[in-house]
Amino acid sequence: MADLFSAEWMASFQNAWNAEPDLSGELAKIGFNSNIGYGFKGEDAPRGILVVENGVATSAGAYAGQPLNWDLRADAATWQGWISKPPGMMGLGMAYTSKKLQFAVGDYAAMIKDPRMAGPFMKSFSVMARV
Repeated sequence: MADLFSAEWMASFQNAWNAEPDLSGELAKIGFNSNIGYGFKGEDAPRGILVVENGVATSAGAYAGQPLNWDLRADAATWQGWISKPPGMMGLGMAYTSKKLQFAVGDYAAMIKDPRMAGPFMKSFSVMARV
């Protein structure tokens, strides 16, 4: 398996994202466009980026300074735990309040209150488990 959030891993995540209608399809319905960074707490920048246009991941790879709409951070053990067993809504809420999951960019509270975004956000963790 490729290193978590490496260019190779992100490319596989892009393919898995686009193959999941409950993620890409639902986000397409709301015209979701974002640059999403993924990385580790304590690092200056995310390691990987996923570019989403109208719900579809159009590119993915190593982060190279692109502007971000979202930047999700957790420690390596937490990410690996979520990949082994994707979290539910309560688990992610607890991870956010305990700072195991951090948003260096983006508003978790606003996103999670919007069911059009909350469902796909939850689904993204089960899609990560397929990579």
